Parts: sequence; structure tokens; C-alpha cells
Amino acid sequence: MTVKTVEREEIFKSSIEYKTPNGILIAIGGAESKGATDEHAEIANHNYVKFEILQRFVDELKVKNPLVVVIPTASESPEAVGQDYVRVFRKLKVKNVKVLNIASREDSCQEEYLALIQKATGVMFTGGDQLRLTSIFGGTEIMRLIKYRYYKDKLVIAGTSAGAAAMSTQMIFQGKSEGFIKGSVSITAGLELLNDVAIDTHFIARGRIVRMVQMIATNPTFIGIGLEEDTGVVVKKGNQLEVIGSGLVTIVDGRESTYTNIYEIDEGAPVTMRDLRVHLLGKGDTYTLEIF
Repeated sequence: MTVKTVEREEIFKSSIEYKTPNGILIAIGGAESKGATDEHAEIANHNYVKFEILQRFVDELKVKNPLVVVIPTASESPEAVGQDYVRVFRKLKVKNVKVLNIASREDSCQEEYLALIQKATGVMFTGGDQLRLTSIFGGTEIMRLIKYRYYKDKLVIAGTSAGAAAMSTQMIFQGKSEGFIKGSVSITAGLELLNDVAIDTHFIARGRIVRMVQMIATNPTFIGIGLEEDTGVVVKKGNQLEVIGSGLVTIVDGRESTYTNIYEIDEGAPVTMRDLRVHLLGKGDTYTLEIF
């Protein structure tokens, strides 16, 4: 079967026809366990389980001999990163793994790549630079096909670090970690696999809660999801979250906030915001996104 069996026009209409996705998203905060050299194995964290997050990705595939497509586009070393995931997935008994080293928008149009996405059971976006990922994939036929299959089929899409940050509607692509000064955080559109949400990664390790708050201050409709390293969320039905991994997920909800000064101050001044709701969730905890 090739992508030609799917009408191009149907792919364009997928977001209208399929309101609730049949697929699964797994957003990972980076530095997920890949084996014996894990830094997390050296700390006294009783939640740590080797390979836990990537094993969950494999478990969700639920077919015999699944095809996993690894997309290392965000990485500065895509060939090495792609082969690293090939080795890890083979350790997890997934033998059919293909790497799509798409380095430009022109690359993304190749029919062989579209055919692999049409056949794939799971897709893995690696870490790196999320702006590189969205600039190359945004609006392309291959991204429309991924979205189409996520809504229509049971496609499992995982992303780690930059690959997770790019899943959301709003995407922080650069900025100082402290982020409390207006203008210090840069925001653009993500790949929009998860609606009305902004994801940030390495969240606790790099002290990123304040830059998330600045993003939410610009539009409190969005729910902020901060993913710590070796930690992720499994998202089913587009809004049902389950926490996996050894760390914490931070949910930042500004919908009932009573005040922010972000529209009153000049760039360079500190941003303030009142009456935020913050949840800290650990392994096994669940959360329902109220998406409108």
C-alpha cells in the first residue's frame, strides 16, 4: 500500500471530519531512559524504571511486527540520533524500524517517505531544535498525512524534548530559562497535534516554570504542560493524560487568573500574573484537558 491509496483531498479535510483522535500521543520531557548509561539510574528515585517510557511506546503499538518510523529532523546529528533509537527499539524487540532523515521541506515530499508514514504503526520525533522541526514539517504533505492518520487510525506518535515541545498549539522555541522579563520568551505555532496546550520540556531541571507563565499570560486559554526529564504523558482521545516516568509533570492553568501586567508594561520589565492554578503530577496520575 502506498500513500496514493489515500485521497489528497481527504487528508486536507481530516481535522474537520475527525474531532476526536483515534491515535495516541506520548510527549516526553527529554533524557528518557535508553539503558545502562542513564544518569537517572544514579539518583535515589524510586520511580525510576529502565526503558519505562520507550517500553510504554512499544506496548501501545499493539500489533505484530509493528513499523516504527524515527524522525530525527530536529537534531544537529540526525544520523547518529536516528541509529541510537534504532538500537534501543531493537533491544525492546521492535525489529522493523526506519529512519526518515528529512533535512528540508523538499525532502518531505518524497513519495517513499509518505508511503512509510502510511504504513507506520508508530512515529518517533527525536530531540534537538523544535523550530527546525516545525519550519521543515509545518504545512507539508507528510505532516498532513501524520495528522490524518493520528485522527483516523490508531497511530502512536511520540516526541521527546523538541519533539514533544513541537506537538502543542503554542510552542516556546527560545528564551532565557528564567523568562520573567517581557520579551525574553519567543513563541510560535507548533505542529498542533495537541490542541489549546503549550508543552515545555526539561521543565524542573532547567527552571522553566516562569517562562511558561509568560506564555500563558499572553493567552490564558492555553494549558501549560511542563515535562521533567525521564517523564512523559500518554494522551488518549486528545485530552486524557496519564503520567509516566520517574519525575513530575507540572500543569499550569491560567484560565481563572485575575490579573496580568503583560499588556501594560514595556519590554524589559518583569511580568506578573495572579491566581494561577498549578498541579504537580507523578507516575500514574491522570488529568483531563478541558478543550473547547
